[in-house]
Amino acid sequence: MRFTKATNYALHTMLTLIAASPVTPVGVQQLAESQGVSPTYLSKILTRLVKAGMIESVSGANGGYRLSRKKDDITFLDIIQAIEGTASLFECDFVHGDECLIQDVMKEAEEKMESHLKKTKLADIAQKANVSLR
Repeated sequence: MRFTKATNYALHTMLTLIAASPVTPVGVQQLAESQGVSPTYLSKILTRLVKAGMIESVSGANGGYRLSRKKDDITFLDIIQAIEGTASLFECDFVHGDECLIQDVMKEAEEKMESHLKKTKLADIAQKANVSLR
């Protein structure tokens, strides 16, 4: 199983925004440079995070992005689903009745992973990394 690079960039971007001032927006250029990615590509990721209601875009010369939710309410699962969607990782394509035992095992594994990602908050990771949270 592998998440896309977009998810990687989204998680790191959100970590940066959690550590930033809640008032002063961070520009897309600064966010892109910190990760070594093009601002155009990162802008597409930021748009998804805005649509998910986690960050907001601030216009103007000193514009950029900042959190629109409390940092303690943002989970890994929130960010991953904003980028990857909510579709199941595994879908059985075989027709063999109402129940697929393989599908059941895969669904249980996915539910456990989602549960872990849902209870893991990015702000907690920032504290472990000694990132200054304001």
